[in-house]
Amino acid sequence: MARHYSWPSDRAVAEVRRIVSSMAGVTKEEVRIVASPYRICPLGAHIDHQGGTVSAMTLDMGILLGFVPSRSSEVSLISGDFEGQVRFRVDEIQQPIQATTENGNSRKDSSGQQEQCKWGRYARGAVYALQSRGNKLSKGIFGLISDGDGLNSVGLSSSAAAGIAYLMAFEHANNLAISPTENIEYDRLIENEYLGLKNGIMDQSAILLSSHGCLLCMNCKTKDYRLIQRPKVQEYKKSGQPKGTKILVALSGLKGALTSNPGYNGRVAECQKAARVLLEASGDFTAEPILSNVKPEVYETHKCKLDSNLAKRAEHYFSENMRVAKGVEAWAKGDLKEFGDLVSASGRSSIQNYECGAEPLIQLYEILLRAPGVLGARFSGAGFRGCCIAFVEADLADEAASFVEREYPKAQPLLAREMELQGQTSIFICESGDCARVL
Repeated sequence: MARHYSWPSDRAVAEVRRIVSSMAGVTKEEVRIVASPYRICPLGAHIDHQGGTVSAMTLDMGILLGFVPSRSSEVSLISGDFEGQVRFRVDEIQQPIQATTENGNSRKDSSGQQEQCKWGRYARGAVYALQSRGNKLSKGIFGLISDGDGLNSVGLSSSAAAGIAYLMAFEHANNLAISPTENIEYDRLIENEYLGLKNGIMDQSAILLSSHGCLLCMNCKTKDYRLIQRPKVQEYKKSGQPKGTKILVALSGLKGALTSNPGYNGRVAECQKAARVLLEASGDFTAEPILSNVKPEVYETHKCKLDSNLAKRAEHYFSENMRVAKGVEAWAKGDLKEFGDLVSASGRSSIQNYECGAEPLIQLYEILLRAPGVLGARFSGAGFRGCCIAFVEADLADEAASFVEREYPKAQPLLAREMELQGQTSIFICESGDCARVL
């Protein structure tokens, strides 16, 4: 059955406080909670790493990190979703995972035992990011991290949400005053340098800058951003537009970290190669080879020089940038039908031009497009695993969710059955959320 989401619930917050207070030997009132939401990208998929303009918003769902500062440099973490305990010290110098692997060394914790809890990488990455910019950390944390719904690695940017949660906890414990824009850069360091994932800054920006009911629009090259408020419901009366919308999050059952999938970094490399061909064809041999440095007229003039794969990647970039511009205008004037059409067109381009859709996700996307009241749908995340999202008329959200719950098992019976056996809710009905914050 679809779940209507309201996050964070008082019950979930109280349970995290109870566990951490017992773990650290403090009162429940001393436990702080970081609420770090998941994000979606309605328009602007796969172009942030090329300096494109993207749109995003957070969901009313995400990760909770309960913590208290330790009396020393010790870090001790447990997870509500994964086994094991992560232990290290904030005064240890953290090295990027790639460098550690290339040197033939397995990462070990402070006691000299090999660390088996890969989910702890984001905590170590947060320390690495803060250290690399000269921040002095003297206090560790005792903490519990959990999303409560098993939504890790499903395409809602749980990695960025976790990284930001750890950054905010370490900063709070060490009395560091760090702005949201600084934390965008710190989380980029976790993803790009520490973990080796060549993504852009959309995920972090959405999680740190979003506001309820608004669409975030960011130029990933200049870092300029703005929040676009949608017109109020009463202004729709004579427009023929839906009076309200909900967001469906439909899980495919595919999971996996992007750092272990060569497809993601491979697509980034193809975009860069396309940019290099186009720039050099125009006589520019000095600009950084990213597609945002290629003017649209240069693309139109020289796109014939691209081979088939590179031509598709470039076409996705330039058409997606245009969809973002049109989508922002549609959102601002309350034209949700046009906005939804653009979201669906973005989904098609991700499949046809960016070629990132796994078969279950493509099937789920097509099912959502047939569901009652759905205005637009697309993949969420990179399209190599995860989920699809859809904007749906609010009064038809339950009917749409029921339709997807009936149809998806027909297309993917094994994945659907596996989710059922694991007790995993397959579809969530939620709304836009707020930015990450310490409760």
